[in-house]
Amino acid sequence: MKQNWIQLEKRLGYSFKNKDLIKQALTHSSFAYESQEGGISNNEVLEFLGDSVLGLVVADFLVSAFPSLPEGELSKLRSAAASTTSLFHFAKKIKLDKYVLLGKGEEKSGGRKKKTILAGTFEAVIAALYLDGGISNARDFLLDHLKFFFKKVNVEKFLINNFKSALQEYFQKENLPPPVYKTVTTKGPDHRKQFIVEVFLNKRSLAKAIGNSKKEAEQNAAQKALKGLMGKKMKFFTSDTFLLRKKR
Repeated sequence: MKQNWIQLEKRLGYSFKNKDLIKQALTHSSFAYESQEGGISNNEVLEFLGDSVLGLVVADFLVSAFPSLPEGELSKLRSAAASTTSLFHFAKKIKLDKYVLLGKGEEKSGGRKKKTILAGTFEAVIAALYLDGGISNARDFLLDHLKFFFKKVNVEKFLINNFKSALQEYFQKENLPPPVYKTVTTKGPDHRKQFIVEVFLNKRSLAKAIGNSKKEAEQNAAQKALKGLMGKKMKFFTSDTFLLRKKR
């Protein structure tokens, strides 16, 4: 099977010497499983490697860009930049959804729009860049995304956090026990399963929310609970992180 990667390579700003690497990076497990060619490798191992390369590049960028921030805040910035939601948007920006190879079942179920698939493919592409051209090429590609991402907010004036971590920190400051998340129910077929999660303080229900994964549902429940506690003090940054103005 031949693919023309020229347009994608232009978006990546890099021409692969080993075209098999970019093909593997774009090959979802569903496509490899259904393929009649045989011997096709999916992108799961590259996704694993790309996650580590991403973590290194993001950490290096943050330490250089925000040298005055403490380790705790740098960790939250790194989590925000490397979250599934952020990687999904990075992938959409380079139109990665047009190039990912999916099996027929995954294609029919809307796989090109799924955050987890596009975020994972983006990490696999990072690994392919790293293996084919070294860390400098992977870094150059990622820096454009990171600079744009952090350009949206002055991190010297705002704290950034994800909802689950923030809710736990809020309870710690109030000397309360940590929040407990319980999956109320799941619905839908396996390829479109949705989770309904409820968050509790002791036995008191704080909020209930739905998500396409258990993790997403927990974040959404924590978001609802925090909104009730903090109201307009919160400013949304991404769908799973928010900003809070620092106290002077």
